[in-house]
Amino acid sequence: MAKGYWVSVYRTIADPEKLAAYNKLAGPAVQAGGGRRLAVGGRVLAHDAGIAERTVLIEFDTFEQAVAARESTAYQKALVALSDAVERDFRIIEGLDD
Repeated sequence: MAKGYWVSVYRTIADPEKLAAYNKLAGPAVQAGGGRRLAVGGRVLAHDAGIAERTVLIEFDTFEQAVAARESTAYQKALVALSDAVERDFRIIEGLDD
């Protein structure tokens, strides 16, 4: 079965304090949903129209698990804390089923 991934690329961070509050709630919510952080921040080399502000990659055992974690009550609370603090491109993608 193919894995699921959260890919989040931040364009701007307007309120670092709200982002920190989100991180405190999102981390446990992701873990409870079965997610594993593969990359958070760190070095980014952006090409084409890419923006190298902040990139996060989280792996789940299945695409369905990734969707369920995003829809969970715990993660929804994290999103409320984040509110308008950032502009980001958030996607849930299905990995290859090799």
